[in-house]
Amino acid sequence: MLLRMAVCARLCGAGQSRRCRRRQRHSQPHQDSDSDMDMDEEEEEERVVGKTKDEPDGGSSCHSSGAGVLGSGASAGPPHPQSLLDLPPELLVEIFSSLPGAALPNLALVCKKFRQILNTETIWRRRCTEEFGMRDDLRKMEILGMSSRDLYVKLLHPYRHILGLWQPDIGPYGGLLNVVVDGLFIIGWMYLPPHDPRVEDPMRRRPLFHIHMWEKNKATVECMYGHKGPHKGDIQTVKKDEFSTKCNQTDHHRMPGGRQEEFRTWLEEEWGRTLEDIFHEHMQELILMKFIYTSQYDNCLTYRRIYLPPCLPSDLLQPGLFKGTYGSHGLEIIMLSFHGSKAKATKLTGDPNVPAGQLTLEIDLNRPVRLPDLEHQRSIEELSRLVLGVHEEAQRGPQFRDAPSETAEGSDSAPPAGAEDVELGAAASEAQPFVLPLGVMARNEVYPRTCKMCFYGTGLIAGHGFTSPERTPGLFVLFDDDHFGFIWLELKSFSLYSRLTDQLSHAQAPTLERFEAMLRNMQSWTS
Repeated sequence: MLLRMAVCARLCGAGQSRRCRRRQRHSQPHQDSDSDMDMDEEEEEERVVGKTKDEPDGGSSCHSSGAGVLGSGASAGPPHPQSLLDLPPELLVEIFSSLPGAALPNLALVCKKFRQILNTETIWRRRCTEEFGMRDDLRKMEILGMSSRDLYVKLLHPYRHILGLWQPDIGPYGGLLNVVVDGLFIIGWMYLPPHDPRVEDPMRRRPLFHIHMWEKNKATVECMYGHKGPHKGDIQTVKKDEFSTKCNQTDHHRMPGGRQEEFRTWLEEEWGRTLEDIFHEHMQELILMKFIYTSQYDNCLTYRRIYLPPCLPSDLLQPGLFKGTYGSHGLEIIMLSFHGSKAKATKLTGDPNVPAGQLTLEIDLNRPVRLPDLEHQRSIEELSRLVLGVHEEAQRGPQFRDAPSETAEGSDSAPPAGAEDVELGAAASEAQPFVLPLGVMARNEVYPRTCKMCFYGTGLIAGHGFTSPERTPGLFVLFDDDHFGFIWLELKSFSLYSRLTDQLSHAQAPTLERFEAMLRNMQSWTS
């Protein structure tokens, strides 16, 4: 892009002029704000390419032969254009349309002709389409009398930094916010897991805020929380990869029936049931605690950017977001990522025991576990023997992997059960029968009855308030590309995970290093 801009300036003879450099220095402090998209009318008359009002005619000019690089020198035949200014307007429109929208204001500073051409709707319509995916919505917008340039300059460009995935700072509970361009709005959707235990159901969405340009031809932020419709709100960019929302009319969040009505409405939305339907006393306490805690954040929230994990050909399955069962805490959202011989599942939503941001599962892909026949799979003792054998080997360290232990008589015994080497590609293509051991609790009795592979792993458990956290051994079960499970041996429980299939744009990590740094930061937020 910089090369293209340099060529444009060189062709018009303004790239190295003293006035151009002065204008460039003048514009740099504001080049990343929305104000830099507005073009100053008062300076328009002074901006002549490579020449100011005070300079003589012999000075640098857009049409001077010394500045032109197209067709320089004598040549036979039709005259060649000496600069970009000699090109027909329709060709300039095509050239400018291919540049990023953020670069166009600086291009408008070159000369009056460029500035006039940059008012062409075709240019801004293409930028809205290519950068923000808008197509059919642009026709609706033009019917309403709104220009593509105004939409880009006053809405899309100023708020482009908040598009993508974010995690709200709601203590241990976390969350998942997706900010998208939706029609003629920018909308912040809070993603909620399905109602427990229906892990196969699609995610639920609730709008928290939206930004539009319906009034006074300027962007307006409105809070969508509560049940009285949109009302005044505000968005502030705190720092890079972080922003906050604020509601200016919190009375819209209140209900006529007071806190009791608000709680019953929240319970129906959050859990899909009434308090009378929940008979477990501990579960009632957890639900009430979450309502009281999250209600404190209904007027102001801070969000931190998160990225989707990068995908490599060597990954066991496609990384991404999954929803899984977590006992009386209900369904939670986790992020599965791969790091060499390790697979990691990080919580995006959490609970008072293990909060959001923590590493809920860590799987050792170098330690596969071969399941016995169905009859032995039903025995929790047999499963524990298999997994704990690998666990003891893992505790001794990698130097002992696959090394036979020596008996008192000096003979070699067999390696620990379940520690056999398994060729990942071959095993993944062969499904084997699977059944949960008797005595293992599962929130959802409907789970796959065949699996591709099993691996040793550890899961994070802790007391209330994330006290005494420890990693406990378990079994990772890969069912297919969109489902996996984990058997928590110590808890004698089973978590089933199903892939989140929603299309999430503006969410890819720029580099692997940025993604790794994000994971480290997420753990520090709640540690």
